[in-house]
Amino acid sequence: MSKRYYNHKRQRDEDGDAPGRTRHPPGLKGKDIGLFYARRSQARKQRKETLGTVCLSDSKEKEIRRLFYGKSLENLNLTDGNSYTHIEDSIFKRSYLSSIRGNITEKLCEAPIDMLRVPHLDEQLKNEFDKKCKDSKYISMFKFREKLPSYSMREALLKVIEENQVVVISGETGCGKTTQVAQFILDDYLMKGKGSMCKIICTQPRRISAISVAERVADERAEKLGVSVGYQIRLEKKLPRDHGSIVYCTTGVVLKQMESDPALSQVSHIIIDEIHERSVPSDFLITLLREIIKRRTDLKVILMSATLNSEAFSKYYNNCPHLNIPGFTFPVEEYFLEDVLQMTKFKFNQIGPQNGNRFYWKKKQDNKDPAHIEFKEYIVPYARQLKSEGQYDVQVCEQLKDIDSEKINLDLIFDLVVHICESRKEDGALLVFLTGYAEISNLYKKLETSKKFPTSKYVIFPLHSQMSTVDQRQIFLPAPTGKRKIIISTNIAETSVTIDDVVFVIDCGKIKMTHFDVDSNTEKLEPLWVSVANADQRRGRAGRVKPGVCFHMYSRARHMIIEKYQKPEIIRVRLDSTILQAKILQLGKIEEFFPKLMDPPDSKAIQLSLDLLQRLNALDDNENLTPLGYHLAKLPVAPQVGKMILFGAIFSCLNPVLAIAASLDFKDAFQIPLGKEKQADMKKREISDGLNSDHWLLYKALETYETEGNTQRFCYEYFLSSFTLSQLKKMKDQFMTYLMDLNFVSSLNPRDPPLNRNSRNASLIKAVICAGLFPNVAVLRLDQRGRARTIRSIDGEQRYKFHPGSVLSGYNTCVFESPLIVYYKKLKSSSDFIHDATMVHPLPIIFFGDQFSHKLTPDGHCISISKFLTFKTTEGTYRVIKELRDRMNWFLEHKITHPGFVNWNEPSNEMNVLTAIMELITSEDLGDIDNEDDDDDDCY
Repeated sequence: MSKRYYNHKRQRDEDGDAPGRTRHPPGLKGKDIGLFYARRSQARKQRKETLGTVCLSDSKEKEIRRLFYGKSLENLNLTDGNSYTHIEDSIFKRSYLSSIRGNITEKLCEAPIDMLRVPHLDEQLKNEFDKKCKDSKYISMFKFREKLPSYSMREALLKVIEENQVVVISGETGCGKTTQVAQFILDDYLMKGKGSMCKIICTQPRRISAISVAERVADERAEKLGVSVGYQIRLEKKLPRDHGSIVYCTTGVVLKQMESDPALSQVSHIIIDEIHERSVPSDFLITLLREIIKRRTDLKVILMSATLNSEAFSKYYNNCPHLNIPGFTFPVEEYFLEDVLQMTKFKFNQIGPQNGNRFYWKKKQDNKDPAHIEFKEYIVPYARQLKSEGQYDVQVCEQLKDIDSEKINLDLIFDLVVHICESRKEDGALLVFLTGYAEISNLYKKLETSKKFPTSKYVIFPLHSQMSTVDQRQIFLPAPTGKRKIIISTNIAETSVTIDDVVFVIDCGKIKMTHFDVDSNTEKLEPLWVSVANADQRRGRAGRVKPGVCFHMYSRARHMIIEKYQKPEIIRVRLDSTILQAKILQLGKIEEFFPKLMDPPDSKAIQLSLDLLQRLNALDDNENLTPLGYHLAKLPVAPQVGKMILFGAIFSCLNPVLAIAASLDFKDAFQIPLGKEKQADMKKREISDGLNSDHWLLYKALETYETEGNTQRFCYEYFLSSFTLSQLKKMKDQFMTYLMDLNFVSSLNPRDPPLNRNSRNASLIKAVICAGLFPNVAVLRLDQRGRARTIRSIDGEQRYKFHPGSVLSGYNTCVFESPLIVYYKKLKSSSDFIHDATMVHPLPIIFFGDQFSHKLTPDGHCISISKFLTFKTTEGTYRVIKELRDRMNWFLEHKITHPGFVNWNEPSNEMNVLTAIMELITSEDLGDIDNEDDDDDDCY
């Protein structure tokens, strides 16, 4: 690039001062000091008003004008949003208008009331089942099933399901409810000769659970998947026969099915498993089912839950019957923090008399903190009571009074692990629950380097989604003879992963959870107290094979006041995708539907998401889906990622954009090997090509994996997960299926050349990322060398940092040609972090941003975006941008309402406009920007 549009020569610091200067120059007195600060204040104001000067070179302006000047485009003559008379009649128009005009109540009234019986099929299915019952493998598996606690309740379960439309079934881990209840129902229908009227859907909260449970049930039925048992998840499916069958699937699959069949007309029973987890899809589904069963009186709804809060679901369904299946676990002995301190004789670092001032300051600061108030109200009196009873050492009771005793202390956990291994000689694995990567990594290193855990006696496994192990299957296998297995895990080992030989559990008492802070419009990832449900699940891990022991790293008093269960997901997360889902299901006004949920979300959270969807042009002012919103609702990704995918198709750079979209929606493939964090960071930067873009890094990782001959070597060298990369590749293929259904592509091959004419244009790809992720924009404050000092939100009110895993986080190595950043999300954990960021130049922001305005000031022309981003420009550049924005708006409206493949190989007026847009939004990377104000203080 020939010239940068920000100024290197006279760079100021974040407050408008010269670098390193925070006070007035020496020698100033009286009025002169006041004038100095007044001028500095004015400089700050000017700097906030503009982000520099953007003007096209004369040659570039002429080139762009030549592409679209005089090319007439059909006028849309747009009418009101509910008539859409300008859209030609098509399958899309009929489907789209149906989606914004209809409502789910009308569709339910049109749906069949009951499933139809097919007598000849009933007989066929009964004969097949009778034959199966004589199969030796089936008989062997049936004997195992008879031993499960759920089998003893088989008749009671069938009776209550037959007599009631809705039933809640609760049961502890190991009782067999997930695998057996659906089989009880199916077997009953088959034996009674009415198998044609039985099609069971059983939802699971996780994809891996849907597959593994389906495989297990098929095995118990002595058959392969695809006969009477199958599964369907987002990336794959193996469906069974249409009648007399069970399908295990994710809850999202059912919601997708309801878009075309809201009454679930071909389903006899729907079982929603693990409802106590309160995911958004399951909460959505149980609310919709309340309406569906009014019409489908033959549809049976079975809600399956952990024992804890099943009564709430029964109450939600008009106090429907509730059955509890007893669990099958061995007794587990429980200890709490006071017991651990007594056993280990551990002492926290105390604040001595010599640090009295620091203690006073801390006490003064914490007095108004809710956590501190709660601690003083409940925990301190409990410690005093223990002291008076004399059950524990005085030192133990005194330590419980220190609020720091409730923090995760790895030194204490280390001492406890040592105590367990030295005092408990019986066989059995030890499972330690921690909150995240940092804690797992640090404890792992402590154990490895302590010399108390030699490899001849111990095998230690970290278990985290971003960590790799030599062979993760070893975690689930019994430890070799004479060795003890130690697993350090996040809450993934609570329910998703079962390690059968665990006998000892250490529960740190905390769990990292994401929740959406409506006041700061930021997601937060924070360690919170576990719920009683979490604690029970963790304790239960220790009693699967024989009596076990669980150590909770918090006091009995804390255990008495923790919540019974975690807050439902729908009141903790952003609602953008949820609202689009509600709209495509035709649920009406959001403010009318959401109160029907068991736990309605905050009205401010709803409004924030509605505002974003309107800024994305996914909803109109009347809260109806726009044509773009209709397409975004059909794509199984966050709306901003969906918009990025559609723009990737339009601008013929689809393969890179799909790779980025898949990584954002699922997870990136990079792993963090213990002890090799710096090497992994260097490898990331090597792949990123120096483009200051995490998104480009995600694309290059998957692209190299797909084209590399030796994928195993590549993954090993660059610390990548081969499994994750293969999943991302599958997701790309799935996105192509959706795009084909929407008529935006001409083939199902994401690498098809006609779909990727511009896929080598990194500048265009970054601009498409910007088009999708806007308004997620942040502004850097740069030093004289172009290196980031601080990151602020576009309104300047909030400061952020790049996440340490970002290639932009190396302040000492990254040089930025632009102070503008687009990002996928902001998340508060140990700090306010920006995740998945890309440096972009102003023109993509100006072109794709909303609230575009122009004003003429005494200093010249200015363009404003999103009210907070202002750039100086020239009249010629402004007019080119304005005309092309109008053309792009026309093109988008036309293309979204007339879906069709954009062929960049055929000359047309449309292609001239798109080519002109591409030339404009990539001009800065190509050096086609003139900056005549290099000495202007307002330029960066």
